[in-house]
Amino acid sequence: MKDKTTDLTSFMKQKKMGLNDFIQRLATNSYACKHPEVQSILNLSPPQDPELMNANPSPPPSPSQQINLGPSLNPSAKPSDFHFLKVIGKGSFGKVLLARHRADDQFYAVKVLQKKAILKKKEEKHIMSERNVLLKNVKHPFLVGLHYSFQTTDKLYFILDYINGGELFYHLQRERCFLEPRARFYAAEIASALGYLHSLNIVYRDLKPENILLDSQGHIILTDFGLCKENIEPNGTTSTFCGTPEYLAPEVLHKQPYDRTVDWWCLGAVLYEMLYGLPPFYSRNTAEMYDNILNKPLQLKPNISNAARHLLEGLLQKDRTKRLGCTEDFVEIKVHVFFSPINWDDLNAKKITPPFNPNVTGPNDLRHFDPEFTDEPVPSSIGCSPDSALSTASIKDGSEAFVGFSYAPSMDSYL
Repeated sequence: MKDKTTDLTSFMKQKKMGLNDFIQRLATNSYACKHPEVQSILNLSPPQDPELMNANPSPPPSPSQQINLGPSLNPSAKPSDFHFLKVIGKGSFGKVLLARHRADDQFYAVKVLQKKAILKKKEEKHIMSERNVLLKNVKHPFLVGLHYSFQTTDKLYFILDYINGGELFYHLQRERCFLEPRARFYAAEIASALGYLHSLNIVYRDLKPENILLDSQGHIILTDFGLCKENIEPNGTTSTFCGTPEYLAPEVLHKQPYDRTVDWWCLGAVLYEMLYGLPPFYSRNTAEMYDNILNKPLQLKPNISNAARHLLEGLLQKDRTKRLGCTEDFVEIKVHVFFSPINWDDLNAKKITPPFNPNVTGPNDLRHFDPEFTDEPVPSSIGCSPDSALSTASIKDGSEAFVGFSYAPSMDSYL
């Protein structure tokens, strides 16, 4: 028990510290560095962000730094439309803030990204992929929705659903593990979301407890689509080395082509973590953890049902051609005996009462957000970017990296 507590503490610490230590060790591994995609994943240390941290916004970028995002479909949107209340998340390229729209008093999660940092890291494709996937999410209950997006000369803005039930990671951190019925409910809603993405030929690729939110009622909401890969047909593969160390599938580590079954491996890893408190092949030593993922047989303690054991063995099958979901995709997961108590129509209609209610009192209730974020002062520069649209001259002079980023939904999408 002491060893498990030590591992859990170490795991949480590693999560909070980020991937810098892992990246440095990986960078020294000549074998790993041979893959042409690895350099992009190695360059993950969060960029210095003085503009976000400085109360005084920096001057607008010069014409050579300006980026053409294309004509905005929502030209009236601007940062000053919002009252930014709290920091509720952070990433490599910016922050997520709770904001209230000044005109209608609606609350939103606003993801503010620095163009300069994105271009420096050559992540334009991932950002545009995230936007593209968000546009397709309007019809699924367990995927975060995009209301609209816009841009200023130095920042990109996603106006997203505000979800305040907390990250699954936050609740796991507090409770160590979940009872099987609760884990089944979450796994079912996650599987439903992944199955929907797969039906759109999208592979998610970055499933982990930090990207799984609970809404105010306790339902799952999948978020952060920056690593999604679009246009992957049912038998299609991709080979980009990306993901989060604890949840990487063996074929990704082998740098082999992989397909949508990579998401089912990640579902298995998350389900295992919900039941046991740590990812399945976790080690404090990253190289050892990678070796475990590639070579160590799955070990399951006897304190779970036979159905859960069988499901985990199917999802965490190292050979993707034998993994549960390799032939019929989501259908194979739906009909597994572990999910026999689930009525999938009722699940998607949110007619099943969640096993845990976050009990939030309203949008201002931030009890389920990490104080590491909410205690941070809101940078005044967030709402002080130049509001004016990019001039025709600057569009001609600038990069076209973010053409088509701005988006406003057509009226019939609300009907």
